Amino acid sequence: MHRAAPKHDIDESDLSVTAPKTQAAGVKAVTVALERAVEEMGVVRTARTLARVNQRHGFDCPGCAWPEPSGTRRPAEFCENGAKAVAEEATLRTVTPEFFAEHSVRDLAGKSGYWLGQQGRLTHPMVLRPGDTHYSRIDWADAYRLIAETLRGLGSPDEALFYTSGRTANETAFLYQLLVRSFGTNNLPDCSNMCHESSGTALTGSIGIGKGSVTIDDFSKADLIIVAGQNPGTNHPRMLSALGEAKAHGAKVIAVNPLPETGLIGFSDPQTVRGLTGGISIADDFLQIRLGGDMALFQGLAKLLFEAEDRAPGTVVDHEFVNTHTAGFAEYEKHMRAVDLDVVQEATGLTREDLDRTARLLAESGSVIICWAMGLTQQLHGVATIEEATNLLLLRGMIGKPGAGVCPVRGHSNVQGDRTMGVWEKMPDAFLDALDRRFGITSPREHGWDTVDSIRAMRDGRARVFFGMGGNFVSATPDTEVTEAALRACELTVQVSTKLNRSHVVHGGTALILPTLGRTDEDVQDGARQQVSVEDSMSMVHLSTGRLKPVSSELRSEVGIVCELGRELFGPEHTVPWADFQRDYDRIRDAIADVVPGCTDYNAKVRGRNGFQLPHPPRDAREFRTATGKANFATNELHWLPVPEGRLILQTLRSHDQYNTTIYGLDDRYRGIHNGRRVVLVHPRDITEFGFAEDDLVDIVSEWTDGTERRVQGFRLVGYATPRGNAAAYYPETNPLVPLDHVARRSNTPVSKAVTIRLERHTHTA
Repeated sequence: MHRAAPKHDIDESDLSVTAPKTQAAGVKAVTVALERAVEEMGVVRTARTLARVNQRHGFDCPGCAWPEPSGTRRPAEFCENGAKAVAEEATLRTVTPEFFAEHSVRDLAGKSGYWLGQQGRLTHPMVLRPGDTHYSRIDWADAYRLIAETLRGLGSPDEALFYTSGRTANETAFLYQLLVRSFGTNNLPDCSNMCHESSGTALTGSIGIGKGSVTIDDFSKADLIIVAGQNPGTNHPRMLSALGEAKAHGAKVIAVNPLPETGLIGFSDPQTVRGLTGGISIADDFLQIRLGGDMALFQGLAKLLFEAEDRAPGTVVDHEFVNTHTAGFAEYEKHMRAVDLDVVQEATGLTREDLDRTARLLAESGSVIICWAMGLTQQLHGVATIEEATNLLLLRGMIGKPGAGVCPVRGHSNVQGDRTMGVWEKMPDAFLDALDRRFGITSPREHGWDTVDSIRAMRDGRARVFFGMGGNFVSATPDTEVTEAALRACELTVQVSTKLNRSHVVHGGTALILPTLGRTDEDVQDGARQQVSVEDSMSMVHLSTGRLKPVSSELRSEVGIVCELGRELFGPEHTVPWADFQRDYDRIRDAIADVVPGCTDYNAKVRGRNGFQLPHPPRDAREFRTATGKANFATNELHWLPVPEGRLILQTLRSHDQYNTTIYGLDDRYRGIHNGRRVVLVHPRDITEFGFAEDDLVDIVSEWTDGTERRVQGFRLVGYATPRGNAAAYYPETNPLVPLDHVARRSNTPVSKAVTIRLERHTHTA
């Protein structure tokens, strides 16, 4: 029997702390996954649903974007957190109009995001009009009419913002950006702006394309894999299987992270005998780096590689690759040779032995992959840091060869596909020209607003309508108080959602909730079952087919919502055939084939055994479509993050019971945190030196150069093996500490991995 939704919210007084785990996955992960699934879906629905996750004729997991194996797939091709994501979406719990009649918006606003998400699937379109205290039911036609009338009444199309999350499939993303550009704006902020925008910015400048250059098969061909600023055990658990496979073929793995992450310490694959009896150690070496020290690490390693080249000319630097395929090498070499290794050690917290050992492995390895996630991208100098990592690979000729390359690990299941399909505020003219030719529209050419600039626009009264296609904008963004005020200043906010979240209770003058199908749901249009397609982190595009009966006949597919809104907004004579696209998703894919580079013959190729891989010129032919026509070495001044006296540097992160802003439960069991989330992890010696004791309640205060401060209250101190001077806490609870203008240079990504804080004893107030 599945469990009912929780009646009560989080009680932090039940929080407890145990020793961190030393093994990830294993039997415990299987047990937790099945327990959560049965609680949400029941036994029969669990069995039917989990058997289809990431299978060739099943549906793509709504969790992370890690690719499926190219060969035989295992019967359980999912991880613990993938099972939680599926259960969260395929739950039998429902949020009906009666629920909204019982709960006022004020009541719901007082609940945690965890409580809201646990209530279940949204079943009907709902509206909150000016002066209302409760959401009430609205017909779909009236909802579309309300949106269209509001949009047409704006002074400019640029007064509307159209956000999307990575859950949106390729077909929806393509139509969504088509609708937005037909309307006349490029305001298409998305979740990439907040996570991997730094990766795209760096890689586009360095190699000419903002995507990773490796495939899943490259992992078994690599000699060395560096995993930097990433926690695969929680955020991309199936990556541990790929790393285990790599180690079986002789690869070495180096983990670079401020926190010791359990998945990289030990991995028990529950689908192998060895995994059930003991598991393996993933990381051969762990470099516990200080927050903000990654650029210094990569520059220090480059200096040591040049010194190794001096000792054995022609054995370290791949001169043939450098001379043939790169630009800017001489300036880069000069800059790296001047790097001060004493400064590198101070910035990183690593020893000279650590640096020498790592450089030696880099020099000796014939194929090297560098993987990273938000630990690098959400730094103030994240773009430059990723450029420095890429420089190391270029130096060694590690682009466009088997077992080598760059590997930004994307967080959401189709965030990369959304960008490929045109969801970007700065799409190139060539894409827009193709879109215009295909549909007879005139796309605007002025760049739109990204996520941070969209919040600024709402705050300043320059944007009056917010339309969210999936996601939880309020909880995903920084500077919570400013973001919430910005949304409340809007004339209309629209949220296309599967589950209730914080963004539904932080609303504009009028607010709409439009319930949509999820990945697991059967999508039938005009009597025919439809399929959608997605792109993973490694540019593989494949189909996804939901099979579950939707929890309500009132649900619409995301494609259906875009098409029905398009017909209402533009009328029946519009040049885009919205009705045809809604009836048959193959028609959408035919249009994608005409517009999107690399998608020729899309319908046929996506139906191949593993789908198809999009072109990647650096990987495929060592072709670099940059301004120089070559891969570019970047030369950056070294930046790092000293810790002010009496202060700490904070990073925000996820718990193991969390995916992005979705809270599955209250246990971060790998780190030993149970029944709560308001904790701050600090080195035990720092706790003592600041005059506190473990388990004390503190307020966290962030400090900024303009003299402003931000505060979150009532966090429990947990002694943890962080570097001295560093701390960690979960988001979205700590999002209020990050000002809107604290963004990465060049990418405008919110910087959540470099927040200067002080701790103050929490004083209980009535």
